[in-house]
Amino acid sequence: MKICVLGAGALGCAIGGVLTEDGHEVWLVNRGQAQVDAMLQAGLTLRENGCDRQVAVHAATCCQDIGGTVDLVIVLVKSFHTREAIESARSIVGPHTVVLSLQNGLGHEDVLADVVGREHVLAGKTYAGGVMLAPGHVLVGTQGKETLIGELDGTLSDRVQTIAAAFNHAGLATTVSNNILGTMWDKLLVNVATGALSGITGLAYGDLYAVPEVEACAVAAVAEAMAVAQAAGIALTTTEPRQAWVKAADGLPAAFKASMLQSLEKGSATEIDYVNGAVVRWGAKHGIATPVNQALVACIKGIERRLPR
Repeated sequence: MKICVLGAGALGCAIGGVLTEDGHEVWLVNRGQAQVDAMLQAGLTLRENGCDRQVAVHAATCCQDIGGTVDLVIVLVKSFHTREAIESARSIVGPHTVVLSLQNGLGHEDVLADVVGREHVLAGKTYAGGVMLAPGHVLVGTQGKETLIGELDGTLSDRVQTIAAAFNHAGLATTVSNNILGTMWDKLLVNVATGALSGITGLAYGDLYAVPEVEACAVAAVAEAMAVAQAAGIALTTTEPRQAWVKAADGLPAAFKASMLQSLEKGSATEIDYVNGAVVRWGAKHGIATPVNQALVACIKGIERRLPR
């Protein structure tokens, strides 16, 4: 397939890199000139199991450089950049192009559908991860990490199964879900467990998981989110809160950092409004108290406030 990764940061490069290695024509689009220049000059360096390997990739700062339409757009920009990003990608979306969101949080599919049409949009969540070590150099956390994708109406279409098969062939363990809303909430629970706490403490996973008080707070935040999902009639596969805490770190190295911490370390705003903030909003809508998630949102907002402007 001809694929565009829209938002080729750490995770986008990890996914795009392994898809490139499997023979797809993958374009990594990132607004950062330094990141794109590094990949064009020396290729993408993927670090996995302590070893580096080079991958020759296509990279660009804007979709107009791709030329023509693509088969698949994988959207991985920060949540608050979704509309701007997909507007900038109109030139590569043809009649049969599929637009797949693998972003953290809730609500992106509605934004994408508003721009390109609901018929083009698939939803998905991934437990894969990546850490940007330097421009063009990524620590990969994809091996054995589950990705779930699905049609918004739950149908098992040919196109969603074709994409899943391609991902699986590239080593991205991918399953088609006929309950994508439940899938999205299951992934949200994982983000609720570690994202804000990693951002607040500044700890990578090895140290984060060594503090019992952090685990207790994480489990409490997930429990609130599960209560909200139950009130909203969402069918979860997660059966108890600690599962999300355990799943968040499963298979990832001790040096791995949650995306929220990575954003703060770069001086960027986080996706807190689409993660713990989504739990708070849905809780208010369904009459479920969410004091732990409210506190985590407040702490992250406070940290964002002190970032250079």
